[in-house]
Amino acid sequence: MDQEKKLVDEVSGWLRVYDDGSVDRTWTGPPELKFMTESVPPHDQFIEGVATRDVVIDSNSGLTVRIYMPDQIPANKTKLPIILHFPGGGFCICQADWCMYYHMYTRVARSVPAICVSVFLRLAPENRLPAACDDGYAALLWLRSLAKGESNEPWLNDHADFNRVFLIGDSSGGNIVHQVAARGGHLGLSPLRLAGGVPIHPGFVRKERSQSELEQPESPFLTLDMLDKFLALALPLGSTKDHPITCPMGPAAPPLNGLDLPPFLLCVAEKDMIKDTEIEYYEAMRKANKDVELLISPGMGHSFYLNKNAVGMDPNTAAQTAAQTTALIDGIKEFINKH
Repeated sequence: MDQEKKLVDEVSGWLRVYDDGSVDRTWTGPPELKFMTESVPPHDQFIEGVATRDVVIDSNSGLTVRIYMPDQIPANKTKLPIILHFPGGGFCICQADWCMYYHMYTRVARSVPAICVSVFLRLAPENRLPAACDDGYAALLWLRSLAKGESNEPWLNDHADFNRVFLIGDSSGGNIVHQVAARGGHLGLSPLRLAGGVPIHPGFVRKERSQSELEQPESPFLTLDMLDKFLALALPLGSTKDHPITCPMGPAAPPLNGLDLPPFLLCVAEKDMIKDTEIEYYEAMRKANKDVELLISPGMGHSFYLNKNAVGMDPNTAAQTAAQTTALIDGIKEFINKH
């Protein structure tokens, strides 16, 4: 008779790891949050102004992206910028087709307007870092192959401007924005042009706890337990949070002034637990003479804009969340239109 597998690690609500190496990501937290983690099927017809399709971009690895296509093709036939999106989830949980991303990125695609390409990243602990960064970079190289005419994806080849590719990432996806931009700048991507990067509430941390980690309130999207456990499961074995992927402004990372980076818009939430280290990154980028702007969402917590139903909130808080989400999308739109 098979021995029952034993639970070896758990991140409350989100994930359980067993001694046989298997991982269960069934949502076990508050039932009213479950819908956010449910998969939204792709739809080739336009719903609320956006159509979506899932495309396998590497038949060997199975790497897949979800494409969001807005229906308002500009009348003057100008092509649309491309936003390459990396989901968050501490490198361990989220998928590109989750409901919370669907609601955010259909809205971004429609508002900018832009074609959004969201990557189904490999997850840790089964695939430790740098796997997710490799997948993000592979997606960028796929866009370059389209720009060169070496492969074809009709939505992108017919309607996208490969001179205006922007990287965007939520939480740990913001870390991937930095890594992919640094790799792309180092190797050159012609004829594709990387026009900008938008890390939103990136998971930039360091081994020592920051003041904000100790003082800011925990949220459904970020607790100290989630922060510590997800990164312990995701980072290469034996690494600490001072690893270059989680601490690109730290001494273990390549010096920022040696990187060829596009302009960045760093988005920070005022009540984010990891706000202090995000600001350290901003200051280090400024010191390295990088083109970096800061967009702060007052009164908001980590990844607030993904919490579609702002659970259990009073109407005032829900209204504030809605207003700050609109301001965030407007800020991203302005940044993209400027570059």
